Amino acid sequence: MKIPFTPHLIFCVLASTSLMLFSCGNRGQKSKEDDEFQKSKAGQNYQWSESDGEEFLRKMRESYTTAEAWTNRADRIRSNILQATGLEPFPEKCPLNPIFGSKRIYAGYQVQNVAFESLPGVFVTGSIYAPIDVDGNVPGILSPHGHWPDREDYGRYRPDVQKRCAALARMGAIVFTFDMVGYGQMAEYGWQHKHPGTMELQIWNSIRAVDFIISIGADPDRIACTGASGGGTQTFHLAAVDPRIYVSIPVVMVSNRHFGGCICELGRPIHENDGFKTNNVEIAACQAPKPLMLVSVGTDATEFTPQVEYPHIQYIYSLFHESEMVENAHLPDDEHGYDYNKRASVYPFLAKHLDLDLSKAMNPDGTLIEDDIVIEEIEVLYPFDETHPLPGNAILNNDEVIWNP
Repeated sequence: MKIPFTPHLIFCVLASTSLMLFSCGNRGQKSKEDDEFQKSKAGQNYQWSESDGEEFLRKMRESYTTAEAWTNRADRIRSNILQATGLEPFPEKCPLNPIFGSKRIYAGYQVQNVAFESLPGVFVTGSIYAPIDVDGNVPGILSPHGHWPDREDYGRYRPDVQKRCAALARMGAIVFTFDMVGYGQMAEYGWQHKHPGTMELQIWNSIRAVDFIISIGADPDRIACTGASGGGTQTFHLAAVDPRIYVSIPVVMVSNRHFGGCICELGRPIHENDGFKTNNVEIAACQAPKPLMLVSVGTDATEFTPQVEYPHIQYIYSLFHESEMVENAHLPDDEHGYDYNKRASVYPFLAKHLDLDLSKAMNPDGTLIEDDIVIEEIEVLYPFDETHPLPGNAILNNDEVIWNP
């Protein structure tokens, strides 16, 4: 049963989050080098120093020398995430009770807004992008978004998200892009993202999103997840705890010493807890031996992925003799995000592992086919309107959530 949040508990959670943001393990004193590793080139806070992160991976590599040893380690990481977030055991799954909007037909794809219940009265809002003609089971792709809070460049409504979802639908997948806790239309009703209970609810919403995309016809054996920044965090969180994710592509987020900068990434002790310690490299590697692609750039916390994070994960895949199932697309001059070059890197990987038609999204010369993708306005992508009103049982803020009624 969930422990209710009291003011004292909320203070403790926020205080511990601040410590995670600014402490670096067992370093006992501030040195001249501290300022050099506190932030990435993109201004992201580092939780560990470079030496701490690399030494941790070195020691851990020595601890798992067989596939069985890594599987045991991955099970411990998975269990720690679920225990730290209060999701072990899972709460009872309520009916999804989806609310579908009208379909909008475009060139080679269609868009339909939707909301479903992840918990009684807790509505997850998003949009489905699907092929025009669906023949039998098709792959499903979840598309979580990152922390882009500005109205003109906001969450899942950003042009890069809409382009990605439309292109993947053209390629033959059902794509579901959904709002983070406290984003999108629900924020207008009173939901907040910076809340002590966001991490567990966000992970739970992602798990229920897998239930949802399968319920509307996606092949349960071909489910992928990909997102950038905070959406990258959601991607490897979900893949670590839900074995139904077959392909995982976290973009610009897998770092050996940067674990995020938001309460949805740091609000629970999933990295250090009761003598247990891990980092996002190991969490992402819980995907092994299924397909995994790391997308990294030279201008944020993923700048050394080809030299540090990727080789470690390659080693883990080699234990299963599945090295070809993991790839790294490194773009040294690109910035943090999911822009053109990253989409061009990801589409072939998804096409290969989900049996999609790459020619519907890329020309033979590698350029993307995006000119006729329609970028819709934010309100057009809202699921609740006069025709589809917000249900009367809807919870209007984070504090009203009841996990086990």
